[in-house]
This record gives sequence, structure tokens and C-alpha cells, in this order.
Amino acid sequence: MSFIKEFKQFALRGNLVDIAVAFVMGGAFGKVVSTFTEKMIAPLIGLLTGGTNFYDKKLVLKSEVNEVVDPSGKVVVAHGNEVAIEWGAFVTVVIDFFIVAFAMFLIIKGINALKKREEQASTEISSTDKLLSEIRDLLKK
Repeated sequence: MSFIKEFKQFALRGNLVDIAVAFVMGGAFGKVVSTFTEKMIAPLIGLLTGGTNFYDKKLVLKSEVNEVVDPSGKVVVAHGNEVAIEWGAFVTVVIDFFIVAFAMFLIIKGINALKKREEQASTEISSTDKLLSEIRDLLKK
């Protein structure tokens, strides 16, 4: 089998297409959860903590320094960027993760419940089959 035919057969398998659809849906769901957390949860937390923007919370380790130039044009103090631990953004992402994990748990739980119902329905003997089994057992006697 040629390489192209083998790749085409692989690419058109149902599982690969399902994974691609799940990937796209997961990306969209991630955006929905991020927006939900940033625009609905974070303001509520900010309201509870006195109106502060929770996402912008950070621990500044080194403040930003603006460049200082003397009258001759020589740079006395070089520009330095701020160094900070942005713990508010991290906590927001952790909240996003827990929302996605909980939603996935609910989806998997629902799918498993449906599978369990299908298995029970397939293993249960219909009334006609029960009646035929009883007749068979009576005929054996």
C-alpha cells in the first residue's frame, strides 16, 4: 500500500475525525469558561474583597525603573522592567481549570449512565423470551 493511501485511510478513520471535533469543541469551551471566570466570577470575588480587580493582583519583587539621563545625555540609570509574581492571574486560571474539570466530570458521568442503561437493556430478557424459556423448560420434563 502506498504511503498516501495509508495516510488517507488513517486520516479518514472515524476516531481521528472525532478527536478533531473534540479538540475544536474543547478550545471553544475553554474560551467560554475563561470569559465566564474573568467576566462573571472575578467581579464577584472583587466585590467580596472590596472592589479590587482580582486578576491584576501581583507581588512586585522589583519595581520598574525609568531611564535617568544627566544634562550631558549620558544614561545614569538604565531602564529596568518590573519583576512581579502575578498570583491573581494564576488563581484565575486555576478556577478555570476546576470549572472545566467539573464540567468534564459531569459529561463523563452522564455518558457512563447512558452506557449503563444500554447494557442493562441489552442484558434484560424480554417477556417473550422468558415465556419461550419456560415452555422449553416444560418440554424438557
